[in-house]
Amino acid sequence: MQSLYQIIMLIIDVVWFIMIAHIIMSWLISFQVLNMRQPMVNQIWNGLARLLEPIYAPIRRFLPNTGPLDLAPLVAFIGLIALQIILQNNRMLFM
Repeated sequence: MQSLYQIIMLIIDVVWFIMIAHIIMSWLISFQVLNMRQPMVNQIWNGLARLLEPIYAPIRRFLPNTGPLDLAPLVAFIGLIALQIILQNNRMLFM
């Protein structure tokens, strides 16, 4: 059971890093540091968006429409951190 806990925590860490990369990249695109016309930037952005859309889509259904401000990444990020804290506090159940 310890290995199951470690695998779950590894998956959470990988998703956390992907979300951080997506959030930072969205800021860089918004402030026009990165240009979406560049093929490499466009490929990375689309890849990250495809990876995270299954997480963001259900959250967006419950959030109110805030126009250009997308709160789904923030809610998903907070949920991921909360899940990590819950698992760490209950890791004795996996032993």
